[in-house]
Amino acid sequence: MSVSVLAALVVAAVFAATGITIRNDGSGTPWFAPRSVEEPGVAGYGREQLANACTIMVAGRDLGLDERDQTIAVMTAMGESSLRNIDYGDWETSGVTNPDGSRTTSIGLFQQQDSWGTREARLDPYTAAGIFYRAMTRRVPDRATTEPTIVAHLTQINADPSHYARYWDAAARVVASLNATPLQEDDRADGIPLCPAA
Repeated sequence: MSVSVLAALVVAAVFAATGITIRNDGSGTPWFAPRSVEEPGVAGYGREQLANACTIMVAGRDLGLDERDQTIAVMTAMGESSLRNIDYGDWETSGVTNPDGSRTTSIGLFQQQDSWGTREARLDPYTAAGIFYRAMTRRVPDRATTEPTIVAHLTQINADPSHYARYWDAAARVVASLNATPLQEDDRADGIPLCPAA
């Protein structure tokens, strides 16, 4: 084997290990193209949504809450906003009112109303998650033995106690992926900042 062939094989192996593809356009001159970077995605949730889920998890960790509590919070935000930090809520989208007939004022990841905090607090994902966790620990002290959708319901007071149940499996996939232990092979959380925590 010639030295030039051996050198070419070594270079190819090095670039292959780093994810760079060596191509030749037929002119005899190779060019190098980085491997395409796949967008993160888990259970149908993309980069922005996964970053919001990560923030929710970090807020829970900072309060000393375990992975189940974090998954409940992620599930709740999925059910409320699809993990999007939106500045409008049920009144604007579908005319939903409170039981007393007043307009709802829900905003943010958890669609929290005015009584939950200032507009700024409710639109800050980390702060809104902290508000949710504090309400959850206060309102559902026996949450470890309570069905997740009921924990979310008792915290949020949704009209349908079972509303959040449909999001549990997706929340578990998102939390596992953000903890670097994806449950499915195609779940990708690459490049999401802050997760997993050090």
